[in-house]
Amino acid sequence: MIPLPSMQGRTGAVLGLGRSGRSACRALLTSGARVWAWDDAPARRAEAAAAGVPVVDLAICNWQRVDRLVLSPGIPLHHPRPHPVVGQAREAGVEVVGDLELLVENQPQRRIVGITGTNGKSTTTALTGALLRGAGIGVQVGGNIGLPILDLLPKPEEDLYVLELSSYQLDLSEQLSCSVAVILNLSADHLDRHGGMNGYLRAKRRILRNQRASDWALIGVDDAHGRALFEQLGSAGPQRLLPFAVGRRLSQGIYVLDGRLYDALDRGQEPATEPVVDLRPIASLRGAHNWQNAAAAYGVARALGVAPQAAAAGLRAFRGLAHRMEAVATQGGVAFVNDSKATNPEAAARALASFERIYWIAGGRPKEASLDPLLPWLDRVRHAYLIGEAAAPFAAALASRVPCTQSGDLATALRQAVGAARADREGAAVVLLSPACASFDQFADFEARGDAFKALVGSLAPSAPQPSQDGAGSPRAVAPAIVEAGR
Repeated sequence: MIPLPSMQGRTGAVLGLGRSGRSACRALLTSGARVWAWDDAPARRAEAAAAGVPVVDLAICNWQRVDRLVLSPGIPLHHPRPHPVVGQAREAGVEVVGDLELLVENQPQRRIVGITGTNGKSTTTALTGALLRGAGIGVQVGGNIGLPILDLLPKPEEDLYVLELSSYQLDLSEQLSCSVAVILNLSADHLDRHGGMNGYLRAKRRILRNQRASDWALIGVDDAHGRALFEQLGSAGPQRLLPFAVGRRLSQGIYVLDGRLYDALDRGQEPATEPVVDLRPIASLRGAHNWQNAAAAYGVARALGVAPQAAAAGLRAFRGLAHRMEAVATQGGVAFVNDSKATNPEAAARALASFERIYWIAGGRPKEASLDPLLPWLDRVRHAYLIGEAAAPFAAALASRVPCTQSGDLATALRQAVGAARADREGAAVVLLSPACASFDQFADFEARGDAFKALVGSLAPSAPQPSQDGAGSPRAVAPAIVEAGR
């Protein structure tokens, strides 16, 4: 756990007692700070009190006795409106920070690799940690993946912290200075929390604050926002720049063409002639989106001095993460893939692009994002089974392009998808959970949703009864009865 001498003898109010909030409470108490903890959920308050954490109602506390409000990332800071406790803290002149700010002010010499972006953060963070460890570099991985930030170890001091950082965490830090900062990609996400796309982009760009001439910024240039940012930094930024891309050649940088990764980091304007590694046989890095993750992680390793072949060996050895294009099982010729981490349309589109003959389970709590990224890949979808709050609006948006069933819940959707996929005689079918939505209408988080999917797949009978057919094995023929049952 990170010691916090900057808070010794001071009072830290902690709002939000999820994973990061509980970690902040432990670190503050261990460091000799006074803690006033609160969560709007009674169950979380009870858990904190049972663990010996002082629980104080921050809505009625004396803010003159509080030195800092430590805000959990999931609680609104600015939009759609600040949490009332945030407003009270500001009125009292109390600084609002997050756990990331506490880390960097108490570990000022620590080298940090910060990784952000709309999609792919967790895979890239885990992959970066694996490549660096494989090259003999001491690494601790945390943030939104692995350990909460303040549960990292203060020793050894030479260890790199490789941190997955969300826009919420970046909004709460002023002092962060990354030795290597990575922005993978930028598309519409969490717009309600940032007041629109411009606010979201500003939050992501905060990962570049305080960088020096010796630091690196790795920018994905596959989307228009990333390209614009790279051009702006090229004319004004102090740090060293390294672009990475998929599907197009770069005169200098890291890029992937046809699944092969090329290293043009040190070549000036000369094109790379031979790939460093062929990513296509690596099952854990399947699809163009994972090739982007691989290019970013490889770029971090190279920026930190790892030799090309050592970084390539780390890519080949990577096993992947749960809930990200996770191959769950193949049964009766039907593959089952858990991509529960795809919580927005952009992420789900990447999964659809990776398979053919898809029986797609989608839905949940929709975000303020267009479904347009999905449209180019809907010809791969044989049938969509829609769940949660998004079922009706998704059906309205997609029904003219792909057969849709409003299944309601995950168990029903899987049962229906399995019946149709097993009846498909035209080729290898895939039942894909890639929701394009948040999980919070029916599940605690995307992990719980993915675990439920895996458990349901594990409980399937090896030879389930075939659904009745109106035609020669057409899964579309069963849709009318399924739609009625799912309502």
